[in-house]
Amino acid sequence: MSAALVFALFSVILIAATVFYLFFYRTWRRERELKAPFPESWRHYLDSHVQLYGRLPMPLKQALEQRVQLFLSEKEYYGCDGFEVDDRVKVTIAGHACLLILARPYSDFDEVSSILVYPDAYHVRDVESDGMVVSESHQIRAGEASSRGQVVLAWKECEEAARNPHSTHNVMLHEFAHQLDYLDGMADGAPPLSEEQARHWKLSMTEAYEDLRHSLHHHQKPWLDPYGATEPAEFFAVLTEAFFQQPDHLKRTQPEVYKALRGYYRLDPSDYRQTT
Repeated sequence: MSAALVFALFSVILIAATVFYLFFYRTWRRERELKAPFPESWRHYLDSHVQLYGRLPMPLKQALEQRVQLFLSEKEYYGCDGFEVDDRVKVTIAGHACLLILARPYSDFDEVSSILVYPDAYHVRDVESDGMVVSESHQIRAGEASSRGQVVLAWKECEEAARNPHSTHNVMLHEFAHQLDYLDGMADGAPPLSEEQARHWKLSMTEAYEDLRHSLHHHQKPWLDPYGATEPAEFFAVLTEAFFQQPDHLKRTQPEVYKALRGYYRLDPSDYRQTT
């Protein structure tokens, strides 16, 4: 048997094995995982640390629980700087992350592999090279996301967001929004969209982005966290925070942006702001 034929045979087997894993084994494993009862302690953490959970109708509550159950079975958590990652930490982060895919396919987070959790804001050493010039900077961060499927979070910031569900900041929503943005291969402020969605997204987001930058340039009080004006990728992440944290305000100030986000997330958080 020639080397070329052996290689071709090996390639076919590899592709078949990959297809089997993606479409059969993974599905079987997830179905098996969901047959296990959802722990009551996890439900307690969702109720106390993911405030929107308590306002959801029962079908959406169950959908969130299922996504959290899969998330916790598939993603690796690592404590950094001596931080101990317990169930409260895991469920709080998973609960907020899964709000973003509550009405979307769970597979949107297939590429997310690990979550690193620091006790507080952490220092990052950043080295950049521009030809012969090498510059070094030190930054303090509360979170970051990687196209390699890694999310880094500062627990103090996460806990503060969980305690203040109407605040403008939620680092968990922010960083997992970046993961959705990476789904098309780049962080450009536009996750994968249908053709019609993409047209409306471009028009509404471009206008709103320029409006935010204009407000800041003229020293006017912006309608959104100024960090959103940094670049389109941050604009999408900050908008996601506002969409889930302050939906009524975003809907009132930027109705077309809210409409675009509602279409993407397939959810309207303003429907669940009051306990029913």
